[in-house]
Amino acid sequence: MSRKPISIVKSELHKNCSHVMEAPSESSSSQQPVLHPELDCSWKPFDRNNYKQLLGAMDYSFLCAYAIGMYLSGIIGERLPIRLYLTVGMLTSGLFTCLFGLGYVYDVHSLGFYIFVQVANGLVQTTGWPSVVTCIGNWFGKGRRGLIMGLWNSHTSVGNILGSLIAGYYVSSNWGLSFIVPGVIIAAMGVICFLFLIEHPNDLKIASAQSSASSNQKLHKNWNGVNGHKDLYLQYKPGAKAQSWDTELLLGQESIGVCVPVQQVVVVKSEAEPSAISFMGALRIPGVVEFSLCLLFAKLVSYTFLFWLPLYITKQKIKSRPLSISMFVCVCVGGILAGVLSDKMGKRATTCAVMLLLAAPTLYGFSMMSQFGLGPTIGMLLVCGGLVNGPYALITTAVSADLGTHKSLKGNARALSTVTAIIDGTGSVGAAVGPLLAGLLSAQGWDQVFYMLMTADFLALLYLVSEDLQTSGSQPGIWDPLGGLNTLLKDFK
Repeated sequence: MSRKPISIVKSELHKNCSHVMEAPSESSSSQQPVLHPELDCSWKPFDRNNYKQLLGAMDYSFLCAYAIGMYLSGIIGERLPIRLYLTVGMLTSGLFTCLFGLGYVYDVHSLGFYIFVQVANGLVQTTGWPSVVTCIGNWFGKGRRGLIMGLWNSHTSVGNILGSLIAGYYVSSNWGLSFIVPGVIIAAMGVICFLFLIEHPNDLKIASAQSSASSNQKLHKNWNGVNGHKDLYLQYKPGAKAQSWDTELLLGQESIGVCVPVQQVVVVKSEAEPSAISFMGALRIPGVVEFSLCLLFAKLVSYTFLFWLPLYITKQKIKSRPLSISMFVCVCVGGILAGVLSDKMGKRATTCAVMLLLAAPTLYGFSMMSQFGLGPTIGMLLVCGGLVNGPYALITTAVSADLGTHKSLKGNARALSTVTAIIDGTGSVGAAVGPLLAGLLSAQGWDQVFYMLMTADFLALLYLVSEDLQTSGSQPGIWDPLGGLNTLLKDFK
């Protein structure tokens, strides 16, 4: 929700007020005032001729800060309670979103101020994705994780729609509220998250056990717990119903007044809680490097496609509103479709590879079909958008959760946040580079942009094929572009 206002408010920061200045004729000089583009029309400093570069600087400052901060966020989040970490991130994100809007309220015209807010917002928003993917991964196993996370991932489109509606409502009258209102909503949801979020299903069992223990009869006053006794005995009452694990009482051997049979049980000392995985340890997990590089190119295609689509369809003189709605629909459908197929096939990499393979020709088909009017363009957009965004959505959700609970970790669950951050952080590099390349290539024609997208799509497919061959036990001699890197990472200590 907090990312959409800036794209809506851009039209207000620099209005199309550079009217053609015509020298007034003698007959019309007294009737028509001369309009000067240098008069107050746009919001300083975005009223300059290089306003495109200034607006672009705000976008790239956010994306670069997000990409860099993501690598640190996962490591920090792995060592803190998810509920607290996510709450702090949402509160600070709401704060900096509101701070951007306060620039309008207090008449701030410093470019440095807006760049600082964007950088700070990009950094604090990195707390979100690793935390929520970790939480969802804790609750749902691998069986239907693709479908569940595909449905859950549609919240990104819902947030974009709400952010656009809220920003669009206030942009003409007071564009500061386009940021302040979403910022307040995000901060309020952060408070709700702190009060009601349950990080792991085991938290419910612990709470249930504590509640049951408080309602049971008190133990003997001399009982000192596990550390006070070498031998422990489990109480059984003859004729009573079988007791659940959280209502059984452990009594000391010297306890008196217990006139029920007892049976000795062996208490195995639990090992210390496993430590959070390191950054290099996460990179050594099979598939993390391959999927990270794949997402770099997949996210490059997705973000370029989404960021430049409005301008492209405007140049093609097609109504943009139906296509904007179709764009959000294809993002949701693509993620859900990829999740369902990966659950059925049991192979995430193969699912993404097939969708990327089909996406390349449909990208070219979309560039051709847009010449035939609105109907064919919408149909091709739904197909193309679904194939482009499906792998991106699957890798950032279900694949990240699978790798964060990989069998090589031997049950250590404290890797999910770090793995998610590495994968999404690498993908965010592509998200920052893609629109920049599109801006440079569009000057030579839109065909060059689509060729760039198809090339990136092919590179993403290449890394997925490499990962799929390695996990399926490829035969010697098959090309493995990452074999040397994986060997280096395994030997690094």
